[in-house]
Amino acid sequence: MSEDEKTPAREVITEYAQSHFRYFRTTEGTVYAQRLGHPVARPIRSQGTTGSHRQELMVDLFNDGVGVFNGTSLKEALDLIEALALSQDVQPTHIRVAPGFDGATWLDLGRDDGLSVRIHPNGWEIKVPDPREVCWRRTQLTGELPMPARDTEGKGIDQLLRLTNFATADTESLALAWLIGCLGPSVPVPAPFLTGPQGAGKSTAGRMLVRIIEGMTGDLRRAPKDEENLITAVAAGWVTALDNLSHLAPDLSDLMCCIVTGAESIKRALFSDGDVVRSRYRRPLLLTGIDVGVIRPDLAERLLPLRLERPRVRRTEAELWREFEAALPVILGSVLDLAVKVRAAEADIPSDLRMADFAHLCAQFDTATSLRALPAYRGSLDELNDDVIEGDLLAQTVLKHAAGLDPGTETRMTSSEWLHLLSGLYSGDDCRPLPKGWPTTGKVLSDRLKRLQPTLAARGVLVDWGRTKAGRYIEMTRRPALPTHEQQSL
Repeated sequence: MSEDEKTPAREVITEYAQSHFRYFRTTEGTVYAQRLGHPVARPIRSQGTTGSHRQELMVDLFNDGVGVFNGTSLKEALDLIEALALSQDVQPTHIRVAPGFDGATWLDLGRDDGLSVRIHPNGWEIKVPDPREVCWRRTQLTGELPMPARDTEGKGIDQLLRLTNFATADTESLALAWLIGCLGPSVPVPAPFLTGPQGAGKSTAGRMLVRIIEGMTGDLRRAPKDEENLITAVAAGWVTALDNLSHLAPDLSDLMCCIVTGAESIKRALFSDGDVVRSRYRRPLLLTGIDVGVIRPDLAERLLPLRLERPRVRRTEAELWREFEAALPVILGSVLDLAVKVRAAEADIPSDLRMADFAHLCAQFDTATSLRALPAYRGSLDELNDDVIEGDLLAQTVLKHAAGLDPGTETRMTSSEWLHLLSGLYSGDDCRPLPKGWPTTGKVLSDRLKRLQPTLAARGVLVDWGRTKAGRYIEMTRRPALPTHEQQSL
């Protein structure tokens, strides 16, 4: 056969690739390759250590006897495939958990054969999902989970609670509710903050909670020093766990709020001047530490404090982890059983809490188990409000002023007038100096009050903003006390 009659290598590769792989694009414009009948997808431009589609294609061409091709032919073929895929339908990719059809959700077991868990209010099953229903994306942080055990009768929950040192039954309920929330791709869950004295096993308990979802390779990490590194770590896995926090800088606190409830990061694409890379993220977050100092009000609404106590009997690390790894299939099976019961339960959606989805999940949890996760969640938020107030002198001063107001009476003043009044109230008759960080202008005071608004409202002080022809004002009202029966219903 003459050289002119030979099929160009790029056409051979393209024909083979399109007959063995499905190509599609995501909303971010990234083109992925998915082996026909298999749910795991790889970006065709990836050069990561988890294996790129280029490498996958080269191996398949060799194993099937098609040939070995040079880099130029592969590049030309992949360039054409990428261009063709940009006109295909958009489909998202998911890490670890994903929404499915008919109200189901999926949990990726991280296996090479693609077996996953389909969770539905009617039950759960292990199967390979339809690639058009679920596209899994995997990274180095995607560990393999064991096959969950069937018919555990809740034994795995008992084993998990015996291995951890949660201080109260309410704390245990909140930890279990959080685990179930992690199995839902569309439910923002607050970040558990594992606290307790030294030697309470905070890091060990944190690792166990993470490894139920991420496998035995899941681990805790130190908080990255900058936002970009933290976003990169968050985007590469499902549960992000930060260990031994001793201080929360304002930037890190704001970023954690974004991680819990969802946000988008945009940065310039490499080797380009006008293109950008979009990263959407909303991930379960877990923190450990003894004390992080002053907690900002917006983060307090997104935290779930879980207190641990020191164990009475000490065990070696090796013994503890051997028992946990052996029990993990039963623990995972029990968590899945509990998730099915919770999703099948019906409960009203609490309308007074910021994290309404998680509050609803707690209400369903209580219906399914007859436990007290929702009251425990309300109690934890109340304690966090106390922590915010104790660490904020402005909040203390506002509450001191509100204590002298008649319930239901509205007080309107400009921000500058409020600053003068509150500064004088703090200084008192002895004219003590204002503390560092005290608002210096009416605008700064207004911004601080906006952050404190939910915390103050939880203590019966309503702050609102408005405008008249004369200018803008801040309105403060002391809410009338609720009747006893309404307080109990909350």
